[in-house]
Amino acid sequence: MSLIKRDFPMLTNLSDFFENDWFPSGLKDEWSPAINVVDNEGQYEIEVAAPGMKKDDFNVTLENGILTINGKSEKEEEEKKKNYTRKEFSSRSFMKSFTLPDNIDEEGLTAKYDDGILKLVLVKSAKELPPKKEVVID
Repeated sequence: MSLIKRDFPMLTNLSDFFENDWFPSGLKDEWSPAINVVDNEGQYEIEVAAPGMKKDDFNVTLENGILTINGKSEKEEEEKKKNYTRKEFSSRSFMKSFTLPDNIDEEGLTAKYDDGILKLVLVKSAKELPPKKEVVID
């Protein structure tokens, strides 16, 4: 057994290669849409930028104070010519979860998908959030 830390720069460089943003996205398996959360006086608005998807590609659930947004899009394209066939397909998916504050009226949740933006509106209830409490550290 050895207590000497070994550094393998080749592995680090190779790892960095696959994590760079310039690497072709077709070989990276991750996609995360941009999300805006707006705190208005009587409601919260969540906007998810997911262009190219359809409203049927989303699944929104609210359970035990956790809002979960799932999205999955699959596309397939085929072109047949005299001496070749070209077939391409792609798939992308994401899942985002939010722990909601206690002052949300769960029955008032609405969702709409329009022009590549999924917009969720969460209505605040009359119930107030507990005041902020500062904890003294011993």
